[in-house]
Amino acid sequence: MAFENITLEKGMYGVPGKSFTQVLEELDVSHNYAGTPMASLDAYQRQLKRFDIKVSGPGCDTVEKFFTSSQSAALFPEYVARSVKQGMEMVNHLPDMVATVTLVNGLDYRTIQTSAALEETAEEPVTEGGTLPETVIKTSGTLVKLNKRGRLLSSSYEALRFHKLDLFTVMLRQIGAYIARQQMNDAATLLLNGDGGEESTGIDVTSLSAAPTYDDLVSLWGKLSPYNLTTLLVGTDALQTLLKLTEFKDAQAGQSFHGTGKLITPLGATLVHVPAMDGKTIIGLDKSCTLEMVQAGDVITDYDKLIDRQMERAGISTITGFAQLVAGAAKGLKYTAG
Repeated sequence: MAFENITLEKGMYGVPGKSFTQVLEELDVSHNYAGTPMASLDAYQRQLKRFDIKVSGPGCDTVEKFFTSSQSAALFPEYVARSVKQGMEMVNHLPDMVATVTLVNGLDYRTIQTSAALEETAEEPVTEGGTLPETVIKTSGTLVKLNKRGRLLSSSYEALRFHKLDLFTVMLRQIGAYIARQQMNDAATLLLNGDGGEESTGIDVTSLSAAPTYDDLVSLWGKLSPYNLTTLLVGTDALQTLLKLTEFKDAQAGQSFHGTGKLITPLGATLVHVPAMDGKTIIGLDKSCTLEMVQAGDVITDYDKLIDRQMERAGISTITGFAQLVAGAAKGLKYTAG
């Protein structure tokens, strides 16, 4: 088979604009396996099969199985990256917050935005020869700020070599969960504070002297009009406060939570817990047009250190940023007591 003749080396991680798996796919195209027992595997998974490395389930191998040869060792950084991404996906609520994701190859990126004065109002029909109402779209005056989020993997190879890979995966997933939570906080911070440009001062936030009531949430829903309230971002204190409201205890919301694990509100919006966010702040937004997520590459690992078993202070990180697309598509509440 073609996948058995590929020479694996650390240089495959350094191809500009391509992941390790993408490089493998070019050498061993997945659609060539249609109708075979390997049809469900991607190029990386076929390499795991080639070296008989089991990363989960009954008969799971130990960490040292990756290092039985120099070629199998080249698969280890991708295993680390995939495990981290699994952890990110487990706690990731960015799909409930982000309208679109843009992949970039550099650190300089400007988004496009509608003018801050854009508001939908009921207007008279356009008369013959009249001028249509105007929507102004322009390039942002500031670069999107990209943040590097990650952790250092600090452990000796000797401490890990005899441990099962599924146990090590649990540890790596926690790193991914940490990164995802920080990304969600970056998005919330951008909405509250703006991007630092002269025209971006953050969303409108209504101050409350007491804990929010259901009436306050209805008012927030009304202020977002004509946009839809699809998502509520809340810190830990605010989440606890909301869940104690009588309106949040209805049977349908409870059934949804028990059946899917999703927190919903009587207004139909999805509750997203952002632990690092100010505990007494609530952000309501329309996920279809509020935020753009800008991502520079995938999960990044210090692949040379991992391949050479130099795991002390091996970095695992991502580089992402956020930009607000439509002014008025997000509003906030902030309370000081309760």
